[in-house]
Amino acid sequence: MEDKNIKKGWEIKKLGEVCESDLGKTLNQAKDTGNLYPYLCAINVLWDKFDFSTVKYTRFEKSELERYSVRKGDLLICEGGDIGRSAIWDKEESMQYQNALHRVRFNGSIEPRFCLLYFRFLKNSGILDLQYGKGVTIKHLVKTSLLSIPIPIPPLSEQERIVGELDCLSGVIEKKKEQLKELDALAQSIFYEMFGNPVENDRGWEVKRLGEITSKIGSGATPKGGNESYKLEGISLIRSLNVHNNLFVYKDLAHIDIEQADSLKNVIIEKGDVLLNITGASVARCCIVPDNVLPARVNQHVAIIRMKDIVSNIFICHQLISDVYQKELLSIGKSNGATREALTKVQLEKLNVIIPPLSLQQEFAEKIESIEKQKELIRKSIEEVEMLFNSRMEYYFG
Repeated sequence: MEDKNIKKGWEIKKLGEVCESDLGKTLNQAKDTGNLYPYLCAINVLWDKFDFSTVKYTRFEKSELERYSVRKGDLLICEGGDIGRSAIWDKEESMQYQNALHRVRFNGSIEPRFCLLYFRFLKNSGILDLQYGKGVTIKHLVKTSLLSIPIPIPPLSEQERIVGELDCLSGVIEKKKEQLKELDALAQSIFYEMFGNPVENDRGWEVKRLGEITSKIGSGATPKGGNESYKLEGISLIRSLNVHNNLFVYKDLAHIDIEQADSLKNVIIEKGDVLLNITGASVARCCIVPDNVLPARVNQHVAIIRMKDIVSNIFICHQLISDVYQKELLSIGKSNGATREALTKVQLEKLNVIIPPLSLQQEFAEKIESIEKQKELIRKSIEEVEMLFNSRMEYYFG
């Protein structure tokens, strides 16, 4: 294949021309025989790393071990779900794998990390799902589609240089994200240092129920028409995916029109409101609404907690996101006996919270605001490096 726009010395080949690829073993617990071995499945493969928090076992015959094993340098690619998600096996020891994964083994003309970065570009740009994913509701990256993907191939020395440059930028981003985590840990450390354990109340602070110190606790609803009714702009509709602990995530922030917003007048968000997820896997996540998303409403999975003047919203938010209080909230959420965790309005109103003197709360809030300013500078720096990373990815792979 030739392309007049290709960079000098580069080739374009189909992936199948530079590697061999096989799916892993199709599992059948009732019929599988042999000895038990751990195996890799899709949940173990994250982007550029493996997660071994859950390792499954099944039986493999001795004759199947080589065929369904991975070795150092193999690229493992998810066949279903989040198609294309990839990681390189960098361990000396081998391991078995199942048919939810493609094992790609290169012939020496391409660096595995170069291919992984290329797949990340295809995924982020939407090309992988739109052009190579099969299926309507659940996408699959079947073997024929995988091997048909064209990949640019510079000389190996150039591949190594590109990988080095992109990995360097990724490393900077990761280090800055670690700095954010360290600042969050510092904020929690300051909370415990000033107020102790808020659940055990080992400092003997005054205790009130959340309903006593709030002027509003309430959640909204999904507008009629569901996701199809969302607009590109308008009134913000905050969902549980936007609310993380001490962090508002703007990605996938939904918007509704005035008419839809009027149907949710009972959950108009005001400046300084505390947002708390009350259902599902993200239950108990909590943050303060940022000013720049107002005007806004919440759906049924998020509760508005509006404080009276006798308490600091920053203090209450950090009390709710403290490790010990998160465990308390999760325990309450699981006690309802439902199929998924949930916190009711009544349960929220009855929550016991410590109430130190307002002056001490405000002193804490000032410390947190200082930390948040540092975090904002780091976030802006991350955005800049991510823009550079994406532009270099586009330059090399676009």
